[in-house]
Amino acid sequence: MPLSILVVEDDPGTRLTLQDYLELEGYSVATAVDGWMALQQVEIFQPQLIITDITMPRLDGYAFLKSLRQQPAWRLIPVVLLTAHGETQDRVKGYKTGCDVYLEKPFELDELGAVVRNLLARSQLVQSALMQYSASVQRGEAPAPAEASSAEEDLSLTEREKDVLDLLSGGLSNSQIAERLYLSPRTVEKYVSSLLRKSNTSNRAELVRFAMDHHW
Repeated sequence: MPLSILVVEDDPGTRLTLQDYLELEGYSVATAVDGWMALQQVEIFQPQLIITDITMPRLDGYAFLKSLRQQPAWRLIPVVLLTAHGETQDRVKGYKTGCDVYLEKPFELDELGAVVRNLLARSQLVQSALMQYSASVQRGEAPAPAEASSAEEDLSLTEREKDVLDLLSGGLSNSQIAERLYLSPRTVEKYVSSLLRKSNTSNRAELVRFAMDHHW
């Protein structure tokens, strides 16, 4: 079954171009002309990734993204913001609102395709970790609350480590985390290594599951 993507764009030409490209790449694509319609499409289509313009009638991309992030079921869905405005304050606003990647128009379709593949791969990794955790809870293998509390006390995190872990759990790469937190990728790598060491895990999927188990 193909992965699903919602494209939110009020310009007909851009919307059709994105839809055609993504469908040729093998994705199932739904479209919306503004943020208001997109909120309805999210409930109906249940996309695994969203690509949205910012400047749109009725409900713009920022307002749509803010509404999306307020719903627990959609807090982790990857979102790519498309805009003709590339000023720093615009990118900062986008990331603060909750986007995963900010692409300035005009952009190359190949670049968008790479971004989509990366975000979907990481999102599936997180979903896999969540499913494993859910299955362990059903089998009674999840740690008891007292154990989790004890682990949390013994394995305390710094505020910056918590910031990195939150973004890592959302499926972001080191470079994306670095951009969001205004750090260098090398610094982010050091924080990730510290989190892996503290949790005694060997990869990101194990780290995400450990974080959920121990309420990090």
